[in-house]
Amino acid sequence: MGSHGKWKADIEETQGHKVNYPMIGDPELKVAKLYDMLPADAGSTAEGRTPATNATVRTVFVIGPDKKIKLMLIYPMSTGRNFDEVLRVLDSIQLTTKHAVSTPVNWKPGEDVIISGSVSDEQAKQKYPGGWKAPRPYLRIVPQPK
Repeated sequence: MGSHGKWKADIEETQGHKVNYPMIGDPELKVAKLYDMLPADAGSTAEGRTPATNATVRTVFVIGPDKKIKLMLIYPMSTGRNFDEVLRVLDSIQLTTKHAVSTPVNWKPGEDVIISGSVSDEQAKQKYPGGWKAPRPYLRIVPQPK
């Protein structure tokens, strides 16, 4: 079991929550350097690193199938991560990738969404024949697509 595996067990024991998401073990720092989480001169191993030198790796990255970073949430060492927000963003990214919509501030799955600006009114009429609410011309609000 690598150090990340031990960390997973520690989280479950001390926080009372089982880690059910992927954790990347990166003992040679290849992923951290690939995505610029650490400088190139950070060494070639995770061994011996301190919390201060690993602070950058506390960033939560969401990387899409296209291998591009879709989200970075940077947490200070003193602040725990907000998994509800991470899951909300994942839901939004998946929805907005599949449908030509955007999610508004504080959106939660199942709530109304905004027809993307790249969709013309003619295209929107075909996709949303029931119409939409438009408090502004650029805010065309519809129920979340299924």
